[in-house]
Amino acid sequence: MAITDWPEDERPREKLLAHGAEYLSDAELLALFLRVGVKGKSAVDLARDLLLYFGSLEHLFQAPHNALCQVHGMGSAKYCQLQAVLEMSKRALQEELHKADAFTSPASVKAFLKLRLRGLDHEEFHALFLNTAHQLISAETLFKGSLSETRIYPREVARRALALNAAAVIVAHNHPSGSPQPSDADIHITQQLRNTLEIINVSLLDHCIIAAHQVISMAELGLV
Repeated sequence: MAITDWPEDERPREKLLAHGAEYLSDAELLALFLRVGVKGKSAVDLARDLLLYFGSLEHLFQAPHNALCQVHGMGSAKYCQLQAVLEMSKRALQEELHKADAFTSPASVKAFLKLRLRGLDHEEFHALFLNTAHQLISAETLFKGSLSETRIYPREVARRALALNAAAVIVAHNHPSGSPQPSDADIHITQQLRNTLEIINVSLLDHCIIAAHQVISMAELGLV
């Protein structure tokens, strides 16, 4: 049965208009993105198949181009659309952080860092440089490493903070292994970063670790 033949209060578009996007399931949201299904399947049916095949929305968005194109009903156009949605989400959150105090928007900070760092098969170290009002000046990728190690140089973080006239910094890196728990090395480098930044009167507000669906704040753990 086509979606247009469903009862009106069960159609994804009508449900969204009546109740809001948060009222829809993952499959219904994805169906709105897909717009149409394939022969013998509605857009919701195709969405359910995609979620079953990839395991989750997150894994669907992380799927490489060739993997997505192997699914009947998908292709390069849909892949480009998915990547565009991801990039727009990142930019919208970045705009919010340019206006908001990072201290009063921890959820936005975590969501932004998660979008930047999740799904990578290697470690990356990112930094958010903030002004005196703790608004975002710049979000930058500072170091990239192997599957197990990123070489982080505190003096380079400090040098960049000075160049941007930053008053505070939030740093983050990912754990491709899937465990977000801080290692002894993470704790050590955080202490080094804090001490180095203190010399130039720049505050280290947090060090976040991203792994799979989780974001761990070392500040919340009392480790910053």
